[in-house]
Amino acid sequence: MATAAPDETAAMRRAIELAARGLGHTSPNPVVGCVVLDSAGRIAGEGWHRRAGGPHAEIHALRAAGERARGGTAVVTLEPCDHTGRTGPCSRALIDAGIARVVYAVPDPTPAATGGAVTLAEAGVDVEGGLLADDAAAGNEAWLTSVLRRRPFVLWKYAATLDGRIAAADGTSRWISSPQSRADVHRLRAAADAVIVGSGTARADDPQLGVRISLSDDEISQPLRVVVDTGATAVKAGARVLDGTAPTLIAVAEDADTAHLDGLAPIVRLPRAAEGPGLHIPALLQALYARDVRSVLLEGGPTLAGAFLAAGAVDKVVGYLAPALLGAGPTALGDAGITTIAEVLRLEVTDTEHLGPDLRITATPLRHALHEEN
Repeated sequence: MATAAPDETAAMRRAIELAARGLGHTSPNPVVGCVVLDSAGRIAGEGWHRRAGGPHAEIHALRAAGERARGGTAVVTLEPCDHTGRTGPCSRALIDAGIARVVYAVPDPTPAATGGAVTLAEAGVDVEGGLLADDAAAGNEAWLTSVLRRRPFVLWKYAATLDGRIAAADGTSRWISSPQSRADVHRLRAAADAVIVGSGTARADDPQLGVRISLSDDEISQPLRVVVDTGATAVKAGARVLDGTAPTLIAVAEDADTAHLDGLAPIVRLPRAAEGPGLHIPALLQALYARDVRSVLLEGGPTLAGAFLAAGAVDKVVGYLAPALLGAGPTALGDAGITTIAEVLRLEVTDTEHLGPDLRITATPLRHALHEEN
């Protein structure tokens, strides 16, 4: 792409910030931010996609800009859509507003939505794509993953001591991580469509799995709480995951006896894994995708984490490492099907940050950038 003007680059950075405000509210749609510059390059309007089914980012920004949009530039984190769904095509709205130039970061890979750039260009609008594409794609990684891989994005989170233990030898684990780290986990929950744990975690911790802190002035969307309870033996009446503060789904094997769960929570029956215990992970992800789940926070123990990794279904890892040692006790990761060092799953560390006394490490499996995949 040609070199963008400094005001356009600054506007794109602002648009990426705006897009992040939609995290946790727009699924199954993407998060999108838009800044409209007037003909002199000054900010005339801003907007972001606030909720699924509501106006898109471009519409909010155009409304804020009013007549100042005419002859101006729209800077958008995602290629403007060119289809009519619950809202009209943004490409037409930009043309009708008299926008002279559109700069977007990431092309829209959705078959039904693509073509916005072509429609704009055919109408005489100057169109340029690719500005800060990596930054914008990172902010929309969950949605892009769901579109390109036809399954939800999976973030595996765990907390451990420096020697990799998630609990002591007697099973106690409260609290390995600091209050700051635990608060950060609620931020991850608030951004996810679903939170998943396994039967071991359900038995040992009786987790509630909801978002229990205030992250902003906006209403927080509670994630779907999913318990992978293959034999339907871990979740019982009175479990905190059934407290009604958020929706719950219990995933069980096709042959499991679930009579005791009647009326307690929705159940999805899935095939068992071909090898080892548990359910078929791809089938679980497909069942969630069919329920409009586009991002998953995996909070399960080592067995479930190993099953997801063995299935190639972990897209990002966030580890909270506490400056403590236990020497014995369960480790963060169980059997992931890796038997030799040649099969080791290599990750790229993308971020490190101190949270109180803990160190949070964010890493992703080595693979091509999402917006470059087909």
